[in-house]
Amino acid sequence: MASADPFSEPFGTLFGDMITVARGGPDGYVYSGAAEPLADFSIHPGTHALHYGSTCFEGLKAHRQADGSVAIFRLDDHVQRFINSISLLRLPVPDADLLRQMMIDSATANLDHTPDQPGSLYLRPTIIGADHNIGAAAAPSQTSLLYILCSPVGDYFAGGIRPLSLLVETKTPRTTPQFGSIKSGANYVMALGPTLEAKAAHGVDQVLFATDGDTTETGAANFFMITDDKLITRNLDDSFLHGITRSSIIQMATDLGYEVEERSLPVSEILDGAETVEMFLSGTAAVIAPVGSLIHEGEARTVRDGQPGPNTLRLREALVAVQSGTAEDPHGWRTPIS
Repeated sequence: MASADPFSEPFGTLFGDMITVARGGPDGYVYSGAAEPLADFSIHPGTHALHYGSTCFEGLKAHRQADGSVAIFRLDDHVQRFINSISLLRLPVPDADLLRQMMIDSATANLDHTPDQPGSLYLRPTIIGADHNIGAAAAPSQTSLLYILCSPVGDYFAGGIRPLSLLVETKTPRTTPQFGSIKSGANYVMALGPTLEAKAAHGVDQVLFATDGDTTETGAANFFMITDDKLITRNLDDSFLHGITRSSIIQMATDLGYEVEERSLPVSEILDGAETVEMFLSGTAAVIAPVGSLIHEGEARTVRDGQPGPNTLRLREALVAVQSGTAEDPHGWRTPIS
């Protein structure tokens, strides 16, 4: 099924041949203990998730290592974040060990689809509320369908790293504050309209949401500023995603000797720093994406010289080296599966 070249196909459009599936209810989850052939699901039209949004997901990668083996990056952290999303949606919460094993089993069953660097095998754990009940708008689904899908992907930046342009949006929120930390499709679709409008009107790549001047993130990535000695990013709260890549970057920056500041990040500071401070986005898909320009209230500003900065590239190279096994793993982030 994934015979096409992941380096020439759009990110996330190819899939491995195998999938792990479990079904949950009040008495726990039932999992066969092995991956099965990827096939379509049959979904009842009254399924809870289709009507009331009781669904969320995770995103993590397995990387081909320098010695040819494969390792999943920060598996346990993604398991815990997925559990947090599931519990906040009031779906049946699977045991962490079960989730972990299903992710390993799915990645292992699709080892042959794991491309060499800079490609990877993208894992998409997903859960949906499975009750057949269109009258449960104010009640959680008591049953669920849980599965781990795999997608062989190439480098997110086909043709090389490209600086991104951002529209700084201070009025429209990315999502609802109490829901922002959940990896739910609802959060992404809420940011889609403003992002498409910004692309059409200004030709930008993404929108940096900074409601009332308080910066959070773009529609799918965390935001950073960096100088030769300091890394700055918005402190965590429930209004935006607690990125695993974000956490990795903060740790890598600390290891490399940067001072790290997690705090409020007003728009005025971002705009004032554009001439001298490097800026970038982070996420599982792109790892680190440099920012080359900003648009705010119709005014365009170039970030430094508009090109990826040396500190941004230094952090990206350091993180990719750990993911790919060409550097030591002092924090135990790699889980070998082959």
